[in-house]
Amino acid sequence: MWHDIFIVQVPIAEKVLRTVAVYALIVVLFRVGGKRDLASLNTFDFVVIFLLSNVVQNAIIGNDNSLLGGVIGAVTLVSVNALLNRWLASDDRAVRLLEGTPTTVIEDGALLTRALKRLAVRPGEIEHAVRVQNGDTIGDVALGRLEPDGHFVIVLKPSEQNATRGDIAELKARLTAIEDLLQRPGR
Repeated sequence: MWHDIFIVQVPIAEKVLRTVAVYALIVVLFRVGGKRDLASLNTFDFVVIFLLSNVVQNAIIGNDNSLLGGVIGAVTLVSVNALLNRWLASDDRAVRLLEGTPTTVIEDGALLTRALKRLAVRPGEIEHAVRVQNGDTIGDVALGRLEPDGHFVIVLKPSEQNATRGDIAELKARLTAIEDLLQRPGR
């Protein structure tokens, strides 16, 4: 029993190479799959992620069922991910290559249907994202983009934006000035 727990059954270098190769493959698959997969996971997306993790498990660990083998695979995955994130934080070209660029899906209150089709995003998903970000309709949006990380970012038209504290303070000051003028003697 103890032998199976601590004795690695696949050479460590092979286990590390398997893990890095599978990690790279998954990154490429998500990059090719596009931003929509990251934007909002639906039931089908969850099924794919769960099954994907099961499918690649043996590719990472091989015939090794040891605890130490699993630890090596886990440490390799976390390390490769940390290194990749550090690289992305310091190199804009790597970000464009691995993550892509934002895609505009709304311009001046109109959906860009060609972009939606390319991203495989339904208009209803965009309408929901607009409502979540304080817009009432797509017509309220000056610009809407899907970021490479899957976040949907909108900029409301100026006439549709909420008042800021500065706007309210300015309005109060103007009202106070008007009240002062109306209360002056001789009026």
